[in-house]
Amino acid sequence: MASYSISEINNLLKGELIGNTTQKIEGPEELQKASCNQITFIGSNKYAKYWQDSKACAALVSNNLKIEPGDNRAFIKVNNVDLAMAKILELFNLPAPVFDTDIHPTAVIHDTAKIGDGCKIGPNCYVGKDVELGNGVVLYPNVCVFDETTIGDNTIVWSGTIIRERCIIGSHCIFHTNVSIGADGFGYRPSEDGRGLVKIPQIGNVIIGHYVEIGANSCVDRAKFSSTIIGDGCKIDNLVQVAHNSVMGRSCIMAGHSGLAGSVTLGDGVIIGGSASIKDHTTIHSGATVGAGSGVMNDVEAGKTVLGYPAQDAREMLKQWVAVRRFMKNQ
Repeated sequence: MASYSISEINNLLKGELIGNTTQKIEGPEELQKASCNQITFIGSNKYAKYWQDSKACAALVSNNLKIEPGDNRAFIKVNNVDLAMAKILELFNLPAPVFDTDIHPTAVIHDTAKIGDGCKIGPNCYVGKDVELGNGVVLYPNVCVFDETTIGDNTIVWSGTIIRERCIIGSHCIFHTNVSIGADGFGYRPSEDGRGLVKIPQIGNVIIGHYVEIGANSCVDRAKFSSTIIGDGCKIDNLVQVAHNSVMGRSCIMAGHSGLAGSVTLGDGVIIGGSASIKDHTTIHSGATVGAGSGVMNDVEAGKTVLGYPAQDAREMLKQWVAVRRFMKNQ
C-alpha cells in the first residue's frame, strides 16, 4: 500500500503547510470517518467544527478558514479544496482491472476492422465491419461496437456498453457500464387509419467529442437524420437520456435522471440538475443552469438560472415558494 509524508503531499499540492504530523498518510477519507493515517478535507466553516473529534492526521483546508490543526496534526491550506482533493485521489487511485491478453480469444473482430496500437479488447466483445479503433482504446468484457463506427485514441468503454453503427467517438472518452450509444430515437406517428403507430426511421448517427464521460445506464439516441452531438468535455451522470437530434455544446454537465427530449440545443457550459426535464426543440444558451427537478418548457437565456415546474427565473420561483409557505402557515 502506498503511503506518503505530509511534506510529500504538500509538494504535490503546493499549498501552505500548517503544523506537522509524523504519521504516514495511506489515503483520503471523509472528515468523520477518517483514521489516524488518513487525510481529509474541510471546505467551509460548516464542517470545521468536526475537526476536533476527527481522527485524521491531516486535512486540506480552504485558505479563508481560521482553525488550528493541533498536536501532531497538519493542515495544507489551498485555494480550492475540491481540486486539491482530486489530486490526492489520483495519487491513491488503484490500478484498472488487468488484461491477461491484449485481445481475448473469445472476442469477435470483423476482418475489415482496424485496431490501433496498444488496444485491449476483453472477453466476448464484438467489433463489427469497418470499425476503426484508435491507439490505446480499451473495451472491457461484453462490449459491442457495430459497423462503421470510429473510436478515438485512449477511449475506455466499460462492460455492457453498446455503440451502434456509424457513430463517431472522440479520444480520451470514458463510457461506464451499460451505456447505450446510437439506439433509435423515439419517433412514432399515428397511422392513417388511426389503429396504430408508424415508426419513423432514424437514419442519422451520434457524434461524441473528446474527453466526454458518460455514466452507467445512460442513453444517447441516434438522430432521425444528421447527428445527435455531444461536445468536447461534456460530463453525463448515470441514468440520463439524450434524445435524437439533440446538440450539447462544450463542457456541459447533466446530473442523474435528467433528460433532453428531441432536438434540444445546449450551449457551452450548461448545467442540468438531477431529474430535470427539457422539452423538445428548446434552446438553453451558454452558461445557463437548470435546477434539479425542473421542467424547462421555453428557451433559457445565457447565464440564467431557472428553477421549478414549469421552470422560470430562480429568484422569482423562490419568492413564490416563500409566499406560498407563508400563506399555508397562516391558514
